[in-house]
Amino acid sequence: MTRELDYKNNPLHGVSLKTLLTEIIDYYGFDILFAYLNINCFASNPSIESSVKFLKKTDWAREKVEAFYLYQFKGLPRASAEQFELPPRDRIVPPNQKPGQAAELSLEDAERLREKRAKKAVLHDRAADQRSGAGCQLSNKAGTPAPDSSDPWARWRK
Repeated sequence: MTRELDYKNNPLHGVSLKTLLTEIIDYYGFDILFAYLNINCFASNPSIESSVKFLKKTDWAREKVEAFYLYQFKGLPRASAEQFELPPRDRIVPPNQKPGQAAELSLEDAERLREKRAKKAVLHDRAADQRSGAGCQLSNKAGTPAPDSSDPWARWRK
């Protein structure tokens, strides 16, 4: 019973996707949504109807928009690691957490966030390359040294 009551505390409970989109688009507009979420339905010919149609078909995009609604628009604190693994509509919101004020967002802040994410992705890719040993110089079947990994076209040169 308490689990059901906790679920009802989720601001997404009983809110249709169209209502959710209408609220955040009225507050932020399509430009901010595209800048923060990078979902093309908010950039090319944006409308609530076409966005709802796309988001109903695309789980990852709908979950991204719903998480934006919870944590940016409704101002809830970030979910626990366990809850964050669940889709936003299935998350249990503790009774002591109540929706707050919508975050003030700007296109400039979105650009800074995009740059920060790009840097983090580069660092993640470098760490993954080091873990997988991609930088190692292995030899091929003929016994000749492998091409230098810093030059991706080296193996195609003669």
